[in-house]
Amino acid sequence: MAGETYDPDTMPFVAPCRRITAGAALRWLRLGFADFKRAMPQSLGYGVYMAATIALVCWLAWTYGSFWFLFAMVGGFIFLAPLTCIGLYALSAQIERGQPPSLKRALRAGLKRHLGNELPFALVLLIIFLVWARAGAAVSIFFPVEANPSLRDLATYLGIGTAVGAVFAAITFSASAFALPMLLHRRVDAITGVVTSINAVLRNKLPMMIWLGIVVLGVLLGAATLFLGLIVILPVIGHAAWHGYLETIDASAFPRHETGITAVPRSNAGGPGAQSSSVS
Repeated sequence: MAGETYDPDTMPFVAPCRRITAGAALRWLRLGFADFKRAMPQSLGYGVYMAATIALVCWLAWTYGSFWFLFAMVGGFIFLAPLTCIGLYALSAQIERGQPPSLKRALRAGLKRHLGNELPFALVLLIIFLVWARAGAAVSIFFPVEANPSLRDLATYLGIGTAVGAVFAAITFSASAFALPMLLHRRVDAITGVVTSINAVLRNKLPMMIWLGIVVLGVLLGAATLFLGLIVILPVIGHAAWHGYLETIDASAFPRHETGITAVPRSNAGGPGAQSSSVS
């Protein structure tokens, strides 16, 4: 906003969050689908690009790697998904400002103007993903022990692998759920965005677990349709994540970026389940 000044020394370390209800995720999906319809050509184009990229990576993993490598690539997308939605966040921001959706402007805003904050965040997510992939490979080395494993051995292998993946997924999800939309919307550094996101997730565990389940289910359904379903599912999830950020995080203390919105939409301001809560 014009006239706003940014002094890092006077900015709070973390933005406060609101308490949200268990049904918040469904409300975000409804708002995300509305944005998808308003920016359908741009959103579909974005979805086609992401679905084609994921399909290509999975095909290469299956052809030149192994089933484990393919599983790792699909799981890795869930880890890195927030990074792929930057353009969708910017499209939703344009819609909230009453501007005509422009994918070119959205990508320029998401990748060029804020690259200084987004690049360190992307590197952190990549490191977490690589550590997870190494941990998963270690599990596959030690389990199962027998050449022809029994159902019990396979259950042990899948249980340990799932538990290891869940730990890394929880860390990544907590750090990225609201951080990237906040970096795009407000003039904050990556550390403030990550701490704000973790704080909001911890204070809204049940709603965020439901939201994570919806994201994972959406990706799996998209993969089950030979990645065609991802063309619609991914953009809707990306737009919905933007509305989740607006409803959950009170970032009004930080100056807005030009790609942000001029005011919190009526559907999110004081909406059902959005009760102010200060950070302790």
